[in-house]
Amino acid sequence: MKIMSVVGARPQFVKLAPIAAAATEAGHEHIIVHTGQHYDPMLSDVFFRDLGIPEPDAHLGVGSGSHGVQTGAILAQMDEVLERFTPDCVLVYGDTNSTLAAAVSAVKLHYPVAHLEAGLRSFNRAMPEEHNRVLTDHAADLCLAPTEVAMGHLANEGLADTSVLVGDVMTDVLFQVRDAVQADGTANPVADIDAPNGYYLATIHRAENTDDPERLREVVAALAAADRPVVLLAHPRVRAKAEEHGISLTTGSLIVRDPLAYPQLIAAALGSSGVVTDSGGLQKEAFLLRVPCTTVRFQTEWVETIELGWNVLANTTDEITAALTRPAPAATDAAPYGDGFAAARAITEIATRIGTRS
Repeated sequence: MKIMSVVGARPQFVKLAPIAAAATEAGHEHIIVHTGQHYDPMLSDVFFRDLGIPEPDAHLGVGSGSHGVQTGAILAQMDEVLERFTPDCVLVYGDTNSTLAAAVSAVKLHYPVAHLEAGLRSFNRAMPEEHNRVLTDHAADLCLAPTEVAMGHLANEGLADTSVLVGDVMTDVLFQVRDAVQADGTANPVADIDAPNGYYLATIHRAENTDDPERLREVVAALAAADRPVVLLAHPRVRAKAEEHGISLTTGSLIVRDPLAYPQLIAAALGSSGVVTDSGGLQKEAFLLRVPCTTVRFQTEWVETIELGWNVLANTTDEITAALTRPAPAATDAAPYGDGFAAARAITEIATRIGTRS
């Protein structure tokens, strides 16, 4: 069977790694299309190298732009890519513009679509990612859900017949990288900072936290007032927005560093006192590493992290301060995101449910 993966952003590269390995192990031909939505090498190329992912078979190079510009640029190129490779299934990941554009292009050209990480909902329609995920779920021939909660959402939307629970592939790769980091003693890349009482690791990048200067100023002020150093891994877009708004990212407790390669990110998270983020992926990674997380958003798709006490939603300065300094969460053995073998299940389901129709 010929499976085409379409990816374009950091969390998708992480999810791609176990899928690529599982597809190869199962004897399928696996084609990788990189849209170039994340164009910075630290957010793109280095992930392929560090996670052992084969080089992309096609690179669209779309770069930055508004949601419409990015989605349109991918759509404009995907028709040719699909006709060149003629896959039996197009596999899309998560909630990005790359995901929606690839799904729309495939559907219009009558290529079956499978959606990995289907069924997650924040129920915040102000988030572009929410639209991307919902539309993709309803366009897909097969929804590969990571959790029971996600399966419930899909059933509520009439998609039970096209949905299957496989677990979360990010759990697969995180466990592999965590074990490797701990086994080979991967150095903590932020251990050089002066933080005798520990540090927090932060990533802030979403439009709702960065596009409005007053909102970004509020988030920066909250982090700057933290009770210990906050190492902000600043995406190029965040740096550009801060400069545009005249906001300094090196103030108070804030220390700015470049984004890290995935193994180094895991090492830095493991060494931290807590994570502060608006990323979907890092919330879940923090939970799986049993590192307390503070999420600078009003909703999260990963409700299990909240229910189990390892994640707190915080938006105002007071909320962020309270969340960072809260008592340690109760220990838990809960495994809502699977056992580390989701990728193999996903490939099996694609082969069984779509491959037999090819």
